[in-house]
Amino acid sequence: MPVSCDLFCAVVDNLGDAAVCWRLARQLALEHGWSMRLWIDDPEPLALLRPGFDAALPRQVVDGVDIRRWTDEFPATTPGDVVIEAFACELPEVFVDAMARRSRRPVWLNLEYLSAEDWVTGCHGLSSPHPRLPLVKHFFFPGFTPGTGGLIRERGLVVPPPVANPVLTVSLFCYENPALPALLAAWAAGSEAMYLRVAEGLPRRQVAAWLGADFQAGSRLDRGRLTLEALPFMPQPDYDALLAACDLNFVRGEDSFVRAQWAGRPLVWQIYPQAHGSHATKLAAFLRLYESALADDVRTAVTDFWQAWNGNGGVGEAWPAFRAALPSLSAHAGAWAAGVARHGDLANNLAEFCLSRI
Repeated sequence: MPVSCDLFCAVVDNLGDAAVCWRLARQLALEHGWSMRLWIDDPEPLALLRPGFDAALPRQVVDGVDIRRWTDEFPATTPGDVVIEAFACELPEVFVDAMARRSRRPVWLNLEYLSAEDWVTGCHGLSSPHPRLPLVKHFFFPGFTPGTGGLIRERGLVVPPPVANPVLTVSLFCYENPALPALLAAWAAGSEAMYLRVAEGLPRRQVAAWLGADFQAGSRLDRGRLTLEALPFMPQPDYDALLAACDLNFVRGEDSFVRAQWAGRPLVWQIYPQAHGSHATKLAAFLRLYESALADDVRTAVTDFWQAWNGNGGVGEAWPAFRAALPSLSAHAGAWAAGVARHGDLANNLAEFCLSRI
């Protein structure tokens, strides 16, 4: 009998939470043979990420995953062998009670957000007893180093070979970013021809405001040395291919950040802003890992530009040194991806963790 699993996703970051949960659910179903139920409170992002999924239906099976709308009136349900609470979303109380009534209690995981901070390895796998029920929750941390859960990566996924674009080709996927206009202006006024492929949503709208012109999907406009293309929304496989086809990728959050690393190309990360500036600590923690094998001048260029992109410095002023570092970063990107892959992938590590406890 296959392992049965309930994965709960509360959509906060629109695409990001749904994207991570969908990749994990699909991989556990297709590669590990698990019987997966994905409970999601807002299925609209899945309709974008996976064409053929109908967000209007309360239930459907796609790619081996039983997708159900998570509503306030939660139905009577027998929990699976494994229950995954993604990103500390709070499970329905009636479902938790049902977990406790099972003769063999489920393995209950809280899938945490990705972080490179030092304390993650010490907390990965720790258990927390429920205050009133005979249940134990385990904290499962994705990560970049041994002792963590690793990153989502499908079987057989390899770093693609280098590309040979005629001009520097860049993809842009970001949150609202006050640094973007200054960077666009620097590129347009620069001496190098560049081609910017702009993702649908916030990136396209910000670029349109900077252009002061209509910039609908499919549009292509020139400003100085910069050519800009407005992309349609891309399902996950198409977006992954875009990352591999570019010389540099601006990404955000968690899902696109991880996929840009597997693409083996230089990247710039806009971390999700958090209260009290805690995101700055997480950004610095990743940079310490990512830059550890880089030469001092390259490390400085990366730190200065990433910090400027995240609101700490002048992004236009930091661009020339970062541009000069791109050849070194191109060589580094593949080695970094190979190094992280040696720690195993998230789905396989999670499956092994659960199977040892069922």
